[in-house]
Amino acid sequence: MALHLIKLCVGCESPEQLEGWIEDRLALRRQLGEPVEQIHTTRMVPRRMEELEGGSLYWVMKGMVRARQKLLEIRPFTDSEGIGRCHLVLEPELIRTEWQPRRPFQGWRYLKPEDAPRDASGSSEDDALPDHLKRELHELGLL
Repeated sequence: MALHLIKLCVGCESPEQLEGWIEDRLALRRQLGEPVEQIHTTRMVPRRMEELEGGSLYWVMKGMVRARQKLLEIRPFTDSEGIGRCHLVLEPELIRTEWQPRRPFQGWRYLKPEDAPRDASGSSEDDALPDHLKRELHELGLL
């Protein structure tokens, strides 16, 4: 099983908002004539790149893992200031996951497959509750 990455989605409150950002960035790349791919730039380059093949990037939004994107490629590079950075090339499709609480952290972390939340079932019961109610129920251990 593939290793994953987990990262805070800073400034993003919901998977819907992230989907909007992804669509906007892809549209801009089309407009500029750049390759149409979603790239997320990080400061650190994963040393376990081979283990990440076939893995995903899990997004933490407002203290909960809420979604993931498949990792397609990892492209290390050096920026204009000589600092090593990394482009994470992601599948633009966002996959909702079961909610999983996470404390704040900086950068990204490795996420073992056994610790990753499962993909959401997509049942109408899951979608019927507003986010604030889901959060409260999850904190109470009822979801």
